[in-house]
Amino acid sequence: NEVIAHAAIRYGCDGYFGYPITPQSEVMETLMELKPWETTGMTVLQAESEISSINMVYGGAATGKRVMTSSSSPGISLMSEGMSYLAGAELPCLVVNCQRGGPGLGTIQPSQGDYFQACKGGGHGDFHMIVLAPNSVQEMHDFVADGFDLAFKYRNPAMILADGAIGQMMEKVVLAPQRPRHTNEEIAEECKAWAACGKSADRERNVVTSLELKSEVMEQINLRLQAKYKALEENEVRYETIDCDDADYVIVAFGSSARICSATVEMARAEGLKVGLLRPITLYPFPKKAIADLAKRGVKGFLSAELNAGQMVEDVRLAVNGTAPVAHYGRQGGMMFAPDEVLNALKEKLINNK
Repeated sequence: NEVIAHAAIRYGCDGYFGYPITPQSEVMETLMELKPWETTGMTVLQAESEISSINMVYGGAATGKRVMTSSSSPGISLMSEGMSYLAGAELPCLVVNCQRGGPGLGTIQPSQGDYFQACKGGGHGDFHMIVLAPNSVQEMHDFVADGFDLAFKYRNPAMILADGAIGQMMEKVVLAPQRPRHTNEEIAEECKAWAACGKSADRERNVVTSLELKSEVMEQINLRLQAKYKALEENEVRYETIDCDDADYVIVAFGSSARICSATVEMARAEGLKVGLLRPITLYPFPKKAIADLAKRGVKGFLSAELNAGQMVEDVRLAVNGTAPVAHYGRQGGMMFAPDEVLNALKEKLINNK
């Protein structure tokens, strides 16, 4: 959580608007301690609610500024309307979700129960966010820049989907060099096609909105958005594989679950079981082709290991498309599994269940 703040400042972020909620409150606390408004001019503001936060992000993004927020599961739910507006208005921004157990207020312990919310829209209407899933403190840092870059490349909200374990983890990290914030003149030039930077002699005004009352026009807007998502799926899929080249069975896991499952792979290999791990880094766009190729190659079964009741497993099943068995193993309510639990589940659900 602390490194998110450092990375935002070093990226040249213009503004952070947030509201405290466990287990991500250190993001804003660290920003307040570092006082970037004195060094880079970055705005840091505690809003009165998550609803206010996301709408402040909307306002900043509408002017071409690099703005962000962070929260945890219930707070992200409160932001869902604003995120749909941001997607509909095609505004770039960065949202960090450090997930906690639910539903409801649930617990402050780590969870991965927000996969559906993050990857299937995050609010009303047909839209997607770009979703990056870090599994280390270094990736928490790196994905701030990656998230902003992708958000501006595609004019779309980007989300870092972490969890309480990653957010509270302490590791060594290499910090990026300080970038200067973009000037208002640079922003007006870079974003002149869409941002509300004012009207001048050589620049027409831009109207930022997600509203269109004519159905035939709204349909064309939706088709343009769908073309954008297709481009994301073709060009921005990111994943990591471990020991998948000769694997008979493949575990699919993201974030903190993937860290745990990398140990499961080592344990399985020590027993002579050819097990590999595929870690989606972009949850949207999802690495469905990579999983489909493994299934076509002859993998005998896939285990989706998640800290939830079974969410990403649906995307794994769609990718495998009936070519091989797909099973799910998870813990809920803030509980985390151990490497041997995942290995036992793999044996029970797939290897010994022929």
